[in-house]
Amino acid sequence: MSDESSVQFSEREALLFHSEGRPGKIEIVASKPLTTQRDLALAYSPGVAVPVKAIADDPATAYDYTAKGNLVAVISNGTAILGMGNLGALASKPVMEGKAVLFKRFADVDSIDLEVATEDVDAFINCVALLEPSFGGINLEDIKAPECFIIEQTLRERMNIPVFHDDQHGTAIITAAGLINACLLTGRRLADIKVVVNGAGAAAIACTELIKAMGVRQDNVLMCDRKGVIHRDREGVNQWQSAHAAVTDRRTLVEALHGADVFLGLSAAGALQPEMVKDMAPAPIIFAMANPEPEIRPELAKAARPDAIIATGRSDYPNQVNNVLGFPFIFRGALDVRATGINDAMKIAAANAIAELARERVPEEVALAYGVQHSFGPDYIIPAPFDPRLMELVSVAVAKAAMDSGVATRPILDMAAYRQSLRARLNPTTSVLSLAYEGARARPKRVIFAEGEEEVVLRAAISFRDGGYGTPVLVGRDDVYDRLKALGIEDPSGFEVHNSRNSPLVPRMVDFLYARLQRRGFLRRECERMVNQDRNIFAALLLQLGEGDAMITGVTRAYAQSIREVKRVIDPEPGRTPFGIHILVGQSHTVFIADTTVNERPDAQELAEIAEQTAQVARRMGHEPRVAFLSYSTFGNPEGRWLDNIRAAVKVLDERQVGFEFEGEMAPDVALNPKQLKNYPFARLSGPANVLIMPGLQSANISAKLLRELGGDAMIGPMLIGMEKNVQIAPMTATASELVTLAVLAAGGIAR
Repeated sequence: MSDESSVQFSEREALLFHSEGRPGKIEIVASKPLTTQRDLALAYSPGVAVPVKAIADDPATAYDYTAKGNLVAVISNGTAILGMGNLGALASKPVMEGKAVLFKRFADVDSIDLEVATEDVDAFINCVALLEPSFGGINLEDIKAPECFIIEQTLRERMNIPVFHDDQHGTAIITAAGLINACLLTGRRLADIKVVVNGAGAAAIACTELIKAMGVRQDNVLMCDRKGVIHRDREGVNQWQSAHAAVTDRRTLVEALHGADVFLGLSAAGALQPEMVKDMAPAPIIFAMANPEPEIRPELAKAARPDAIIATGRSDYPNQVNNVLGFPFIFRGALDVRATGINDAMKIAAANAIAELARERVPEEVALAYGVQHSFGPDYIIPAPFDPRLMELVSVAVAKAAMDSGVATRPILDMAAYRQSLRARLNPTTSVLSLAYEGARARPKRVIFAEGEEEVVLRAAISFRDGGYGTPVLVGRDDVYDRLKALGIEDPSGFEVHNSRNSPLVPRMVDFLYARLQRRGFLRRECERMVNQDRNIFAALLLQLGEGDAMITGVTRAYAQSIREVKRVIDPEPGRTPFGIHILVGQSHTVFIADTTVNERPDAQELAEIAEQTAQVARRMGHEPRVAFLSYSTFGNPEGRWLDNIRAAVKVLDERQVGFEFEGEMAPDVALNPKQLKNYPFARLSGPANVLIMPGLQSANISAKLLRELGGDAMIGPMLIGMEKNVQIAPMTATASELVTLAVLAAGGIAR
C-alpha cells in the first residue's frame, strides 16, 4: 500500500545512494537562462517588479508568472514514517525528498519537501495553511492517526488549493481500482459484496469511505482492529472509527470473515491465517497490504483457496497496491484545471481509470521492467507502476471529474490537445513523433517484421496492430502462432505469418532473386537456399513483391550484415545515397545526426545529398532544419587534409539554392552552443544546429553509440533513408517500443 519495493540492498548501499555526489535526491534547477546580467535583471531586480505588480492586481496571474501552478509541497511532521513510527520531522526528510522525486519522475510535477517540527495539531495546521500562496497543492505524508484526519479536514476547509493525505487516499484509490477488477473477474457487484477491513487507521478508514462512496453498502462492511470487530455497542473507539461501526453480533476477525467476499488488510503481518481464508466465500478477494510483510503470503492464501484473487503491497508478487499509480497523476490533473480541492468524484475517476488500464494490454516496456507477460486476469488486476499510460489516462480522468464536479477554476477546452501535452511532458519522443503516429493511424500500412520468431519482435507487432498503425506481416515458422498465444493473443490466427518453407510465393521469389544475382556469380540453387533460409532475404522479397509497404529487421544480426542482405534484393532509390539518421530527443531539443550507419567516407556530392535528405526528414517531423557540417576544424582552424569534401559539400548546397540554413565546416560546440557561434558573426545559422552532418562513418557511428549509451536524451533510430523500398534496420538491442517507433516512422512516411 506504499511506494516500498522488495528490491534487496545493503544499508551501506542505501546510505551511499543518498550521500554520494550531491547529498540528497533533489536540487533546484532554474527554468530560465541566468548566464548574463540581463538574465539576472529580468529574473530579479528590477525586472521582477513587473510580475509582482501584475499579481497584486490579479492574484490569478500568479499561475502565469510563477511556478505555483506546477508546484506541490510534500509536508510531514514525521509522526508515522513508513512502517517505522514516530521518528521526528528531520528523519522524515529522506522520505519526503523521495516523494518529491516521484512527483517529478512520474508526472512532471515540481515538488518541495517541508518537514514541520511540531506534533501540535493546531500549530501544524497554521503552518501549512499560511503556505497557500507558495504552492498549487499540498501532499500530506507520514502523519499518524487520528491527528491526520483533523489536519487534512481542517486544511481542506481553510485552503483553496488541493490538499491530499496520500497515506489515506492514495492507498484507497489503488485498492478501489483493484477491487473493481477483482469483482469484474468474479462476477460480483460492488453493491452486493461483503467486505472485512482489518485495520482501523488512516488508510483503512479512507479505503472504507471510498468503497462505500463507490457503491459498497454500509451494512456489508465490517471493520476490525486489534480488539476485534468495531460494532455499535463497543466503547473506546474514536469518531472516525465509530462512523463505520456495524450492527452485528460478530466480534472477532474469524467470525467477521465467515462467508466474506473481500478481505482488505491494512494491519500487520500474519493477521490472516489460511483457515480464515478457507471460511470465506467462493473466489475470495484478498488485499493483504501490510508492509513489508503482508497479512498472509499469497502462496499460503493460494494453498488454502486456489480460487482466490490476491493483492499485496509488495513488488515481488502480482497485483502490487502502490500509491505511485495514483498520487502523481491525481495532482497532475488537479493542477492542470486549477482545482480548489480533490473530492470523491476525482478519486473515483482515478480509481476507474486505473482499473480500466489494467484491462488493456501490457506494453512491452512494462513487461521488460517487471518480467511479466500478463494480460488482464487474476494475477493482473492492477497495472504496473511504471506503465507510461497512467500519465494520460488518470490525469485526464481526474481533470474531467474536477470540471464536472465544479471544483475546476480553469476548465480544459481542448481535451485532445491536453492529452497530447500530457504525453509530451514525460516522453518528448511521443511529442516529436505525434504526426507520424497520427499519419500511420490515418493511413494504415502493411509492415513486414522479418524476425517474427523473436519475442521482442512479436511484442512490437502486437503493439503495432493494437495501436491501429497498420497490419504486421510476420516472417517465421509454424511456431509463431504458439508464441503469440503465449504472449496473450487469444486468436493468433488473426496475424498474417509467412513461412518460407511452405509459402506459395517462393517460386516467384527465386525467379526474382536469380534474375538480379545471376550475373553477380550466384547460382540458382544458391538463390533458392537464400530464399528458404535467410529471413532478411525472404522478407525483402515479400516487400519487393508487394506483400508489404515497409520492412523492419535488425535484432538478430549486426547492422552491416542486415543491410548487405537487404541490398541483394532492394536497390537504393535512383539518384539517392542511402544513409542512416539517429535522432536525439531531449526535453527541449531534437537533433538529427547523419550519416551514422552506411557511408564510410562520403564525398562532397554524397555529403550534400545526406544533408538535403536529412533536412527533409527534419521538416517531416515538424522542425525547421539548421544544418551544420561537422568537423574537428571550425572554418579552417586548424587546417587539415580532410576538409575539402566538407567545403565542397557546402558549395554544392549553395549551387542548389536549397531552402534551409546550412553552414560548415564547424566543430560541434560551435554548431550547438549559441555563445560559441557568436564568435563567428559571418556564420549563416540563425541558432543552434539541429541537423548534424558527420564527415565520416567512423566518427558518426561512434558518436551515435556513445550518445545512446551515455547521453541523457532519448535516441530514435537509426532510420535508413534512400532505399527504393522502405526498409528499417534496428539495432540488435532494440526494444519492442523502438521497433514500433521505426515501424510507425516507416508507415507514417517520415522515414523514406
